[in-house]
Amino acid sequence: MIDTHCHLTFPALSEQVDEIREANHTAGVRGMITIATTSSGCAENLAIARAYEDVWCSAGVHPLYADHEIDWELVHEAGKDPRCVAWGELGLDNFHKTPPIELQLKVLEQQLAHLEAWSKLGLEKPVVIHCRDAFAQLIPILEASTLPNERFVFHCFTGGPAEARNVLEFGAMLSFTGVVTYRNASEVAEAAALVPEDRIMVETDAPYLSPEPLRGKHPNVPPNVVHTARFIAELRKADFGTFESILDANAERFFGIQLPEA
Repeated sequence: MIDTHCHLTFPALSEQVDEIREANHTAGVRGMITIATTSSGCAENLAIARAYEDVWCSAGVHPLYADHEIDWELVHEAGKDPRCVAWGELGLDNFHKTPPIELQLKVLEQQLAHLEAWSKLGLEKPVVIHCRDAFAQLIPILEASTLPNERFVFHCFTGGPAEARNVLEFGAMLSFTGVVTYRNASEVAEAAALVPEDRIMVETDAPYLSPEPLRGKHPNVPPNVVHTARFIAELRKADFGTFESILDANAERFFGIQLPEA
């Protein structure tokens, strides 16, 4: 398995990457993608990805960091490295009151313009989307870009069936965290049940959102992605081994990576 979205540079995880990798081996997790949230953090994520054969990274600016100083050249430089396999995470967040949505929209517009330009120069990468309470607002913006719809993944999907169908109609992938295992998130489970098998991925979003039976435990860690995958397999009445193989294939295809041999 692979944890397609975690934050190994965050303080709760940055000092225990070796221990996490050991725990991954025990749990059967063979890879991690550490996701950038700021332009200054892109190099930190890339350094970890360069250090380990089972770690890759992204480069981009999270909407909740839209009010930080942004150096787009730092994002570009990280994106040139083959260990950087995605842009993002980027998008919109209407749940939090700051930064204001107007600033988020400005940074999103700038970021998409850069990605379009870099794509024309040969830096074509999938895009990790952060979307919280913003589906109706965000999807038309992504639709208007020149980036291929099928190259987006809506990470930490927390919508219901209607939002899932909107994302699927748009053409993107959906990725689920431990939220899908929560008893008070039945609508997220309903969404996970209807996603076609070639459009679904799983992640931890570590150090956040520990899945059941570890809900509330902090920090969440990449090996826990197995709990989320097992929950969705049972939800979909799928054999876990078969479903795990599907998840691996989806991640490898979408991010253009090859997991190390078990």
